[in-house]
Amino acid sequence: MRSPVTGFVSLLVLLLILIVAYSSVFTVQQTEQALVVRLGEPVKVVTEPGLNFKAPFIDSVISIDKRILDLENPSQEVIASDQKRLVVDAFARYRIKNALRFYQSVGSIQAANLQLTTLLNAALRRVLGEVTFITVVRDDREKLMGRIRDLLDREADGYGIQVVDVRIRRADLPEQNSQAVYDRMKTERQREAAEFRAQGGQKSQEIRSKADREATVIIAEANSAADQTRGSGDAERNRLFAEAYGKDPDFFAFYRSMTAYETGLRSSDTRYLLRPDSNFFRYFSNPSGKPETPAAKP
Repeated sequence: MRSPVTGFVSLLVLLLILIVAYSSVFTVQQTEQALVVRLGEPVKVVTEPGLNFKAPFIDSVISIDKRILDLENPSQEVIASDQKRLVVDAFARYRIKNALRFYQSVGSIQAANLQLTTLLNAALRRVLGEVTFITVVRDDREKLMGRIRDLLDREADGYGIQVVDVRIRRADLPEQNSQAVYDRMKTERQREAAEFRAQGGQKSQEIRSKADREATVIIAEANSAADQTRGSGDAERNRLFAEAYGKDPDFFAFYRSMTAYETGLRSSDTRYLLRPDSNFFRYFSNPSGKPETPAAKP
C-alpha cells in the first residue's frame, strides 16, 4: 500500500519535470527571430519559426522582430550646394538582418530608431548638400534617394540592420523663403504678361494701320474709278445734248427750261423774285419760247 508521502513526492517530482520541460522549450513566431542568451552571453540565434529547445532556468530568449520596420524622421533643414535652405521630410524602411549584432550594438528597436535617425539626418545633409535646390526638388530626386539609402545602409550595417528604402516625402523651401520665391515668380509672370500685352497691342496697331491704309487705297481707287465713270457719263451726256441741240435747238432749249423748272420747284418754297418778263418764264407766256414782238403802231 502506497503511503501519502510517496504520492506527494511523486506529484512533486512530476510537477518539477513539467516545470523543467516548460522552461526548456520556446516558440519562434513567423514574424520573429530569437536570440538565446545564457547568463548574459549570447548562445545562438534562431531565425526559423517553430518549437526550439534551450537550457532550462539559465537560458533566456529575446524575441527580435524580423519584419520591415518604419523609421519616421522629423523634418530637417538642409543647406543645398547653392546655399538655399531646404526643409526635408524623409522616412526609411529597414529590417534586422543580424540579431546578434543588433543585440550587442543597440539592444532594442527604440534605441535603433534613435541611432538610425541620427544617421539618416547625416546622410541627408551629406548627399543633399552636394547638389542644387533644383536637383533635389525636380531633376534627380530618385537617384538622390538611392544614394541616401546606400549611405545609410553602409552606416547601419555595423548595427546588424539592413536599410531597405529611403524616401523623401517633401523637400521645399522654408515658409518665408517660399513666400519670397512666390512673390518673385508672381512679379515675373506679371512682367511677362505686360510684355505680351504690349506686343499684342503693337501687333494690333500694325494690323489696324495696315487695314486703314488698304481701306484708304481701295476707297481712293474706287473714287477714281467712279470719277472716271462719272466723267465718261457726263461726256456722253454732253455729247448727246450737243447732238440733240444740233438737230433741234428749240426742243433742246425747251427741255433745259423744263429741267430748270423741275429743279427750282422741287422745294416746298416755290417763290421766285424775278421780273414777269424774265427769260426764265418765257415758256409761260409763249409756248414757242420766243419773245413776243410788239404790235406795229398805226
